[in-house]
Amino acid sequence: MKKLLFLICGLVVLVGCRKSSAGETAVRATDDTSQFVMLTDVVPDAILEIRYFGTYNFVGDRIDGYLEPTALLTRQAADSLRAVSDDVISQGYRLKIYDAYRPQKAVDHFVRWAEDIPDVRMKAYFYPDLEKNVLFPQQYICEKSGHSRGSTLDLTLFDMAAEKELDMGGTFDWFGPESHPDFCGNPETGEYTGDGSKSPVGRSITAEQFRNRMILRAAMLRHGFEPFPTEWWHFTLKDEPFPDTYFTFPVSSLTRP
Repeated sequence: MKKLLFLICGLVVLVGCRKSSAGETAVRATDDTSQFVMLTDVVPDAILEIRYFGTYNFVGDRIDGYLEPTALLTRQAADSLRAVSDDVISQGYRLKIYDAYRPQKAVDHFVRWAEDIPDVRMKAYFYPDLEKNVLFPQQYICEKSGHSRGSTLDLTLFDMAAEKELDMGGTFDWFGPESHPDFCGNPETGEYTGDGSKSPVGRSITAEQFRNRMILRAAMLRHGFEPFPTEWWHFTLKDEPFPDTYFTFPVSSLTRP
């Protein structure tokens, strides 16, 4: 949301920050909701667990801008996600959504939290191998997020037969190399290697956990989403409709005239 400790470079961070390049066009901010939909209106089988509406997240508080535990996406991203949902349902899974559109107000909250060094309430759960004072300087947190463009989401799979989340070998928003799609394997080939050498404390994931991550990844790629190199749960619509627009309206139920 960073290559450094978390093997990320540029303005790419654990919480889904945007990539920046020299000479890019100026971005636009707007509170226009007209091109957004309620995710569950398009993907009714999706399960929502909106972490930033609650307190079980790396901050430990409800995040500014999350007024309801719902998920919003651009129409194009939601339509593509419906195809993903149909795909994984045929394999015995459902999509479980942790976050989708994220307003700029929420990103600003992350920045304030990162600068509040003494607040380490959630360190043991999300960043036990890091000191908090590295999170902002090393770009784990930054001032813009791709989520604010409306076509990025964080998700996992729910196993319908087992009636629980599929075991991915790590929690959403874990700050560390264990969250990388290539941790203990090659996501391009799907080969499990078991190589946990990137973990600073010797953690690893099993072949089954790696395979589960690849099931999600393959389904998302089949239907037009791009993966994020450092988060197994994070995907962006390849042809996102608003690559240079950052939306500011809160996460809540949409009302139409």
